[in-house]
Amino acid sequence: MKRSHLIAVCLIASLIGGPTLSFAKARGSGGGFSSGARGGNSSMGFGSRGSRTHQDNGAKPIEQSATPKPSTTPPPQATNSPMARPAPAASPSWWQRNPLLAGIAGGLAGTWIGHMLFGATESNAKTTDTESEAGTGTGSTSNSFGLVLLLMLAGAGALYYFKRVRRTPAPAFTGFSQSTAARGSLLDISSNGTHSTSTTGTYTVTTEDKATFQQLLIDIQSAWTTQDVTALRRALTPEMLGYFSTALAEDSSRGVHNHVEGVELLKGDVREAWSEDDTDYATVDLRWNALDYTVSTTIPRGEPGHVIEGHEHTPTESCEVWTFMRVRDGRWLLSAIQQ
Repeated sequence: MKRSHLIAVCLIASLIGGPTLSFAKARGSGGGFSSGARGGNSSMGFGSRGSRTHQDNGAKPIEQSATPKPSTTPPPQATNSPMARPAPAASPSWWQRNPLLAGIAGGLAGTWIGHMLFGATESNAKTTDTESEAGTGTGSTSNSFGLVLLLMLAGAGALYYFKRVRRTPAPAFTGFSQSTAARGSLLDISSNGTHSTSTTGTYTVTTEDKATFQQLLIDIQSAWTTQDVTALRRALTPEMLGYFSTALAEDSSRGVHNHVEGVELLKGDVREAWSEDDTDYATVDLRWNALDYTVSTTIPRGEPGHVIEGHEHTPTESCEVWTFMRVRDGRWLLSAIQQ
């Protein structure tokens, strides 16, 4: 009983502590969304990068995202594959293509066979006595039946020949190519929608865009420090705003407050930029200096334990990969953060 109780307690503790530990690891020790506040130990990215959300771009993979991961199940075989097409029906035989002539031929054959059978029988009946007297009846009757059997076998062989041997073989489509299909037909690969034109293109980041990214870095860190959700809403996508708002609420519940002040951008390199339909994306490597520290909201300033992490007067360097997005001719918003 003691062992079973111990196992039950361990299971309950793992169910309760597992999710908490996982989210704490994602956020780090500081509770904020800057790399310094997380102590530089974040092991995951969050947010969305359009169709490239789960692609490897050299930074930490995005594991927390509203964009679903692509299925790992292999796609079904395309229906336009020559091997996947059902074999076409065999061509109809001569008898099927000419039912009238086949009926006439069958009638004539039946009449001839009937005449041979019944005519020979009647003739044999009339001449039985005469032939018996002449001593030749037995041989004549045997010859007549032998001829009838021979004709019947020949007819059966001819029927088998026309129905089996002369059947038209089914055409093979192993070497089918797109050029052999009529335009707009079901065999036309280009008309069945399986080969769609990609809408993803390149995007050239301008000097104005880079200035906007730098300002967004400063504005977002400032809004984070002042816990200004309205200002964050103007700079973040709805998904990112949800992550930031949740973190602010948890910090408030824990009685801590993270500060990121005096942000100075040291270097910014565009890692990749592209367009999807009417949306532009840009992923940028950012390195900056800032005062990054976390304080207790329950311990007065100046007293021991007020500063929980970091230094109020010593700036630290942080490096992150930020992805910005905008609807065409709209304003840029932060849509993802990676380490």
